[in-house]
Amino acid sequence: MAAEAGVSPRSVQYHFRSKHELLVAALRLLHQDNERRARLRITADPGDPGALLRSIIDELLPLDAQRRATLRVLAAYYARSLTDPALAAVFLHDQHPLEELVAAVIAQAQRTGAAPPALDPDAEADILVSAAVSLGGDVLHGGRTLAAVRRTLDYHLGRLLPPSAKADPPGPAGG
Repeated sequence: MAAEAGVSPRSVQYHFRSKHELLVAALRLLHQDNERRARLRITADPGDPGALLRSIIDELLPLDAQRRATLRVLAAYYARSLTDPALAAVFLHDQHPLEELVAAVIAQAQRTGAAPPALDPDAEADILVSAAVSLGGDVLHGGRTLAAVRRTLDYHLGRLLPPSAKADPPGPAGG
């Protein structure tokens, strides 16, 4: 395997004391690479919360070969993390940047009148991200089609950002 990567086995052994240490490091690198790729792909206008949320959620779906492969690798790592504390620490850390980003978009939509004020942005972000992850896994397994998953996620996005919630911008007084 080291030869396929263009390095000597001895070099790998020098940098990683064990296969387990290599696996943990690879998972961290996978997360960093996913974040870098997502930043490049998420190009929606920040002023359009619906398009921005759709773009963020798309990163959790198997839309292309790269994302399908990544989701499969993450699923394998996740399964192993259930019995491996070091891998679990990579998955179950105290930070939730994706959920925080989604919550911030929802909160901003509330401030502009695009989302109902009664929503709890943090809870809605948790629901939306969890749904996308789970439904994306169903697509990988062949249990759902991507089109069906998109309809479900669009349904939820429509509840978060209903057309009726969009307030008209205030006009001039008396006009």
